[in-house]
Amino acid sequence: MGFIFDGIEAEGYDRNYTDGQLLKRIGGYFRPHVGRVGTISGFILLNSLMDLVLPVLIAQAVDNVVGVEGSAAINQLIFFILGATILSWVFNFMRQRLTARAVGDVVLQLREDAFTAVMQRDMSFYDEFPSGKIVSRVTSDTQDFSNVVTLTLNLISQVLLVVLIVAYLFSINVQLAWMAMAIAPFVVGAALAFRRIARSTTQQAQRLLATVNAKVQETISGISIAKNFRQEQTVYDEFLDVNEQTYQVQVRQGFVFSIIFPILMFIAGMGTAVILYFGGNATLRTQISPGDWYLFVQAIGLFWFPLTGIASFWSQFQLGLSASERVFALIDAEARVVQLGDREVGQLDGRIEFRNLHFRYTEQEHVLDGFNLTIQPGETVALVGHTGAGKSSLGRLIARFYEFQGGQLLIDDQDIRSFNLISYRRQLGIVPQVPFLFTGTVADNIRYTRPTASDDEVLRVAQTIGQGDWLETLPQGLATAVGEGGRGLSMGQRQLIALARVLLQNPAILILDEATASVDPLAEAQIQESLELVLADRTSIIIAHRLSTIKHADRIIVLQQGEIIEEGSHTSLMQQRGHYADLYDTYFRHQSPEYHVPDDVAESLRMQMNGVPVGQVRE
Repeated sequence: MGFIFDGIEAEGYDRNYTDGQLLKRIGGYFRPHVGRVGTISGFILLNSLMDLVLPVLIAQAVDNVVGVEGSAAINQLIFFILGATILSWVFNFMRQRLTARAVGDVVLQLREDAFTAVMQRDMSFYDEFPSGKIVSRVTSDTQDFSNVVTLTLNLISQVLLVVLIVAYLFSINVQLAWMAMAIAPFVVGAALAFRRIARSTTQQAQRLLATVNAKVQETISGISIAKNFRQEQTVYDEFLDVNEQTYQVQVRQGFVFSIIFPILMFIAGMGTAVILYFGGNATLRTQISPGDWYLFVQAIGLFWFPLTGIASFWSQFQLGLSASERVFALIDAEARVVQLGDREVGQLDGRIEFRNLHFRYTEQEHVLDGFNLTIQPGETVALVGHTGAGKSSLGRLIARFYEFQGGQLLIDDQDIRSFNLISYRRQLGIVPQVPFLFTGTVADNIRYTRPTASDDEVLRVAQTIGQGDWLETLPQGLATAVGEGGRGLSMGQRQLIALARVLLQNPAILILDEATASVDPLAEAQIQESLELVLADRTSIIIAHRLSTIKHADRIIVLQQGEIIEEGSHTSLMQQRGHYADLYDTYFRHQSPEYHVPDDVAESLRMQMNGVPVGQVRE
């Protein structure tokens, strides 16, 4: 799935970017905000000037006191100091306000780009990588990226302040200024020594945090299974193990960052002590005035603060760089489904042709090898076969969820790879075996494919499905809240909503993954009543598990290991007494009106047909 980085497994689509590549990419997000960044820089410059003016005014006050030039001059200086303090506060306030806006805009754009990438990833991407880790990159890592923006803007402030202070130090005393400059490289060198360590520990912490997010999401999604089998303690123990690893890495990360500043401040303190010694002696020898000495000491204090900030920048910057690296890797992940054109798709006739098509999920999992099948416009085709025969794979390929490796898939005699997928999928309706509903009302979910549909249209479609009887079972009718993922409704109600959604969409091609396979008999009867309406006048592919659904088909395709071994109507296939007849006798005969078996046996047979006993099914 992924490669190992510093002992922690990375995702398969992760990649290593150089600092230069990341900085260039980050600069692209700043480019639209150059004007605002320039304004921020102006306020930073003014704020830095005010910070520098204060010690100058205080130094003059010290000289006035020593020179006993009178209280009038001191009062005047106090007035100037108060004014400089107020201006410094105003400039800093404006700088912080604009900085917050700039940070918000950049993070907003990055998060939009990351979410766009998530929406564009193929279904195979989500088969391979845990959704919780993907969510972590879109949320946590984009937020951590804001540190890059904040630190960058702060760096501008600190660089300007250092330049101003250095210039002023040389104006006071050249010898002491060069002494301070000689100490500065030690501060910068100590900070850079931590850069690689900080990057490594930050990457580990972010990857483990993503693992925690994935574990929590998986647990919540499957909480009913955990409770059914009394596995709460096992799930909790697994979480504790992952959480403990995260704790250890974050403690290590905190330790690394906690020792950077003390070391830098120690070096700066030693430098200040040296300058105090030589500056004090110079003052005693009257080589510089007490006010200038005070000013130099104050300026040195101001000098070390931005200098240590600049020196530690790269170490702190690693948190943001590591986060941006993970987000950019998600954005840059290579698509497996690649369109060769961008042709807009109008109303389709619905002719589908598989021409010598080759498809595999992985190198070891071949599904179709030179597959050929033509489905005529308006034809209803049922796909039957054992689990693993390739039924669902055909539906996924028609939906363009996966990339095939050879041959052609033609829709209305046009290569499916030449279509604009957005416009193509508007012509495509899919009803999965377990439909997913979004949080909201029943009406919201029905109009999901046509957000502009009026309430009357939604009601009319809902009343068409199952003759509208199912609406009476909903507490508030179409205004009933479905709950997260539709958990507030029965499986039958969810399927009826899914059918109503497709009917409102009115697609040219319909893929039906047995809408009655997991519902109660009453819901099945309501769904069956609606199928003729839903299937009418459109090309339909039915992945069949129930005899009642198969009988709606114009043609039945019997698949075995990715090959068509039989095709025809139910009657003709039964007369052949081949593979379909065996499937019918094994799985379908119990569904016939004249044949009855106990409910538990029927359910067991249905589950076998669906391949339920073993975890995944790719068919």
